[in-house]
Amino acid sequence: MSKATHTSAINTSLETFQQDVLEASEQKAVIIDFWADWCSPCRVISPILDRIASEYSDEVVVAKLEVDDGENMKLAGRYKVRGFPTVILFKDGKEVARFSGAKSKQQVESFIETNI
Repeated sequence: MSKATHTSAINTSLETFQQDVLEASEQKAVIIDFWADWCSPCRVISPILDRIASEYSDEVVVAKLEVDDGENMKLAGRYKVRGFPTVILFKDGKEVARFSGAKSKQQVESFIETNI
């Protein structure tokens, strides 16, 4: 996995979600990846989202939430996440769109362009 040149995805948690995602989405769209370590499709989409974080750093922030870490599953419940990975796009503190499962880089780019 290569390091992003400009910006990379940030890790968020139940404790920092308000600031990292909701408040940040007032300035720029935020994509949050609800993922789990045991989830194979999560490992497929993770490097794609890292590239998106770098290439689209002017338009979006990419955040990642490990659902099995600490109390993070509460956020998955709050947003009715049923499977992993689930990627949700927030703007102005509100959910705008989501998708579940691994997607290609082109599909993620299309998702971003359609929803920002």
